[in-house]
Amino acid sequence: MNWLLKFLPEEKRKLIVLAQRIIGCLDTAEERKAAVDYVMKMLEDGRVEVPKWAKFGSKLGILRAPRRNPNG
Repeated sequence: MNWLLKFLPEEKRKLIVLAQRIIGCLDTAEERKAAVDYVMKMLEDGRVEVPKWAKFGSKLGILRAPRRNPNG
């Protein structure tokens, strides 16, 4: 598939490579399917707002709440 990428505009190539890297980091088919399903839903209206990206990042385990120090 990578040989096909050279025929796409650079912006589209970068998006596809990003998607490949994200999907490649997921362990199971269920995780990959859940991530793809969420992204497709997220992109339905053609707009992606920061809260949607944050939710996606948290689903991937990229964004996590900072740990609180139990000692204050």
